[in-house]
Amino acid sequence: MSEYAVARYNMVESQIRPNQVTDEHLLRSLSEIPRERFVPASLQDLAYMEEEIEVAPSRRLLAPMPLARLIQLADVGRNDLVLDVGCATGYSTAVLARLADSVVGLESDDRLAEQAGQALMDLEADNAAIVTGPLNEGYASEGSFDVILLNGAVPVVSGALLEQLKDGGRLVAILAEAGFGQAYLYRKSGSRVSHRPAFDAGGPLLPGFEREKEFVF
Repeated sequence: MSEYAVARYNMVESQIRPNQVTDEHLLRSLSEIPRERFVPASLQDLAYMEEEIEVAPSRRLLAPMPLARLIQLADVGRNDLVLDVGCATGYSTAVLARLADSVVGLESDDRLAEQAGQALMDLEADNAAIVTGPLNEGYASEGSFDVILLNGAVPVVSGALLEQLKDGGRLVAILAEAGFGQAYLYRKSGSRVSHRPAFDAGGPLLPGFEREKEFVF
């Protein structure tokens, strides 16, 4: 067993499984996807640590444990169409591709999108595609979606993303202005969207979700 395979096993068994992640399909996916392929070469030794990893200026991958808990919260099914918002280098997209029918990874950074596309091609993730565009606008041309995952923290979820949920669809995100916040589950029923907090979590801020500044008179 390679050094990375041992680290991957330890990540699942020591970090993720003990933290209320019980979905065996998800755990198997995390055990199989080589996270080291999705981080800069100089940081590959940190790939399975419980920490965020910088992949571009002001862009970091979510740490493994909050990512796993968000995916489990979304209750991804084998027939689901998933939108992975802020996929960065594509690690989360690769994990989701093992769980869903098809996954669209949305990235605003062209260089990261190119890296993600190549990594998924190398892993033969044929049911995943990477597209580029503003993260807060989603990707309506491929929707509606059964699941939308926000790959980081945002102060507010945009209405455009909620509109792209199917009836019965779920959106998961970490709501935080800065630093620590809470993971939320949004669920669409008819034309209404309900939401509830699920667990405390922190994550890197995603670009494009800043609150509009209010005028002060």
